Amino acid sequence: MALRMMDIYEEHLDEAAFLWSQWERALAAPDHDLEDTAALEERLLAHLDGLVIGGAPVARELLMPALGSEDPPRIASAFWAQVEAPEGMSLEETVNLLVAAPPKLLPSLQRALELSGRQELGGALLPLLRRTEPVFPALALHVLAFRGEAGSEASMEWLRHADGSVVAAALRGMRPLPREMDSLTLSRLLADPRPGVAEAALEAGLVAGARVAWNACCQAVEGRTGAGRLPLALLAVGGEEGNLKPLLERAGSEELRADAIWALGFSGRVAAAEACLELMGAEPMAPLAGEAFCAITGLRLEGPYVLPRMEEEAALPPLEEELDQDLELRPESALPMPDRQAMAAWWMRMRKDFARGTRYLRGRVFNNEGLLEELERGPMRRRHVHALELAIRSRGACLLQTRAFAQRQRTELRKARAEQARLSATPFARIFGG
Repeated sequence: MALRMMDIYEEHLDEAAFLWSQWERALAAPDHDLEDTAALEERLLAHLDGLVIGGAPVARELLMPALGSEDPPRIASAFWAQVEAPEGMSLEETVNLLVAAPPKLLPSLQRALELSGRQELGGALLPLLRRTEPVFPALALHVLAFRGEAGSEASMEWLRHADGSVVAAALRGMRPLPREMDSLTLSRLLADPRPGVAEAALEAGLVAGARVAWNACCQAVEGRTGAGRLPLALLAVGGEEGNLKPLLERAGSEELRADAIWALGFSGRVAAAEACLELMGAEPMAPLAGEAFCAITGLRLEGPYVLPRMEEEAALPPLEEELDQDLELRPESALPMPDRQAMAAWWMRMRKDFARGTRYLRGRVFNNEGLLEELERGPMRRRHVHALELAIRSRGACLLQTRAFAQRQRTELRKARAEQARLSATPFARIFGG
């Protein structure tokens, strides 16, 4: 291929890698909504499609060498284009490449497969389930679950696997849980100490409407230990006024405060808003508390309610420490600094419009319409919890994959709109027969 043309394709790959990274950040950003993210995604797909058009010569001369890079977005972009290209990698070659790939490449390759639109891909991954190395059945089950194609492949046999990553991946694909799963099996998984297993079991159990899962969630939070962010958030979205106490107690602990504030914003309660107002007094928790307060009350954190940030360069770590330093910007970095005094004055004026014992979302009494609007137009960072809430309230009928491309998300949101009348807006304790 002419050098000039290859330069054009290399530019496509450079831009795709950059935009892939930006798009992944946008999926968890507090200052992006689905429309913003879709606009970024459109640019990404234009460059990815440019690579697909290049066909076999581009795949051979540019995309295959890119798989050896140290940049995960570049690897994912190159692999996605190879899988999508009609003249590119066959499905057999795709599986062979996965098996031969160094372990450090697998997360990027997995992400590309999750987002691939190639219809027959799911079936091509089934041979990975028969491999003895746990990383391969775990990868295949994760991809199948993300694509909504796990079905019978995420069967009960995987829940007895010796490797926790395989068990967790299988649980992700079990929406709903198999009929043959009894409460004792679910209870065992909810107490499993292996990383990721209990969390996956909690999500699957709640979506299935299992009372034992809700009990486990409540017990994890009330146990006054490091319950993790997920149980706290689920207790917040599904609990009643009385369930707020352990969250408020955690907000008083410096070690547990960040996760507690995150959860309080989903509770929608007056007491949570007032606690967040108090926590805005000082950094580093002030932006988190401001975000949570606004999620409850509907105040827009802009204009007179935002303090200007100091425009100063962050100090670099000493040279000998810089390799150990996590320099990646976190989603919280984009949160504005709230002006607590101005927000307190606003709350004094508006407090009369909020009743204790009621859950609010963006200043309105919580209902299914508000939940769907938040998923359609709310900040990307908070949609992942709300999507799980939607799945639970619909008993798995409405599944929104919040880390998929926008076209799929919009299709799933339209389905949720059609199912809206069947959703329950009551607290989880009542849904689960409490």
